[in-house]
Amino acid sequence: MAVFYSPFARTAADNQEVKLIEVPVPEIGDDEVLIKVGTFGIGIHDRYFIPEGVNFPYTIGSEGAGVISKLGDKVEGFSKGDQVIYTTALQPQGGTWAEFAVAKAGTLIKKPSELSVEQGAAIPIAGKTALESMRELALQEGDFLFIAGASGAIGTCLIQLAKAKGVQIVASASAKNHEYMKSLGADKTVDYNDDNWINEVNNWSNNGVTAALAIQPNTGNDSIKVVKKNGLLITVSGDSTHVKPERGITVRQMAHQFFTTKELSELVEDIAKGKIRVIIEKEYPFEEALTALEKTETRHARGKLVVKID
Repeated sequence: MAVFYSPFARTAADNQEVKLIEVPVPEIGDDEVLIKVGTFGIGIHDRYFIPEGVNFPYTIGSEGAGVISKLGDKVEGFSKGDQVIYTTALQPQGGTWAEFAVAKAGTLIKKPSELSVEQGAAIPIAGKTALESMRELALQEGDFLFIAGASGAIGTCLIQLAKAKGVQIVASASAKNHEYMKSLGADKTVDYNDDNWINEVNNWSNNGVTAALAIQPNTGNDSIKVVKKNGLLITVSGDSTHVKPERGITVRQMAHQFFTTKELSELVEDIAKGKIRVIIEKEYPFEEALTALEKTETRHARGKLVVKID
């Protein structure tokens, strides 16, 4: 007899409406675990990051933290009752916006006791993207980096990672987030609403930064104007095809790379040791998950939004 639970799910392929519905608890494979979700992170892509060919309704969400309640026969190194951080991106059984979620054993990271379940849920997607961005940028100590849209979850992590390498950072966001970005390690901040911000960046960086990272959509065309000759522009949100290269600058979209759980685990350990801060702007109750998603979709969240399941 099936056991039912109530996740937030897309009900059809031809629209992006998300509803709270009742569905059977998903089955796990040999290399998977069933997790009782404690908290899940909210991502800008949650509403439409859906694999092809799945059955609807489909539970949305890609990251979370919780407790293992059941293990597949081939899962090693974990036990029932372990607190874990995990991802569920593009799995046919659905995602994390639920009381229960299925995760591949290979995505699991044991949650350090120093981290809350809320902090754990805020790490996987933004942390992975920040680590991938750092790899793409290949920055060295003393380099100059411009970040467009630096106050969100990815930028929050990236500023700290770049600062730890001795990179000089200029971060762009609305004026209300400038002190926040400086507290993370930004050396200079600019307001994208200010008509003079491009001149500010070029003057500060001695005629151009080594590299720029355009996190927010539609920021690539302006970001290239602050990159020095023969520099690098990486776009996160797909701007690269709309940016015309100039002055020998390399422009490319950040590609999601083969990425080991080990690298993300090391970031989790650094966060647990206080070397990197996780900033959660607000925790929402489960029934307000769609409100949290709508806030994230405005792209004006500071740090991360998470939803806690009681």
